[in-house]
Amino acid sequence: MQTPGLDIPAIYADRFDRTGTKKRDRVWRVLCGSFFDAVVGREQDVLDVACGYGEFINNVVAKRRYAIDLNPDCPARLRPDIVFKLCSAEAIDLPDASIDVAFTSNFLEHLPDKAACNRVFIEIKRLLRPGGRFIVMGPNIRFAYREYWDWFDHFLPLSDRSLCEGLRQAGFTIERCVPRFLPVTMEGRMPTPNWLIRIYLMIPWAWRFFGKQFLIIARRA
Repeated sequence: MQTPGLDIPAIYADRFDRTGTKKRDRVWRVLCGSFFDAVVGREQDVLDVACGYGEFINNVVAKRRYAIDLNPDCPARLRPDIVFKLCSAEAIDLPDASIDVAFTSNFLEHLPDKAACNRVFIEIKRLLRPGGRFIVMGPNIRFAYREYWDWFDHFLPLSDRSLCEGLRQAGFTIERCVPRFLPVTMEGRMPTPNWLIRIYLMIPWAWRFFGKQFLIIARRA
């Protein structure tokens, strides 16, 4: 279940238009080229869970790219070689052990409760090949507590610590946990120069001052 009782296409249109779709795509192109491409690996089959308008999956380099979402408007935003499935993250229309890397960004906090979150973990584990990885980003309630409830469709408060515990209980091994990674939002009209993003990614000590989103990489046994 995702954003229960809410108009998902309308929420996407309002939120992404305010942020600026071109800006989001440009920022994610830099994030992938300067960070996530190396983390994911070029020869991997990658799934973007709750892909939004495809900023990550459109820009990451991979062998095969898949995306799922409950928003029927998503396919029009995706590159033609990406396989899109209109489905819930709790019941993904892909075979067992068919994915090397599952990625999700700013999604789990939209789930109604921990039980739904655990069902997503179990479903991702089903899809991953042995040794496959689940990469999760999201606002960290420990550091973004002021902003966390500013989004109408945020339901589930999560921290890096609670998420790692839940992933371990679902049978994952935590490979990397970064409590502070990226800032919590791209909203605002201030420009974000590509060179500044690249420098930020190169100096992790800066993440401790500006980062309010966690980055967790969990591995399936």
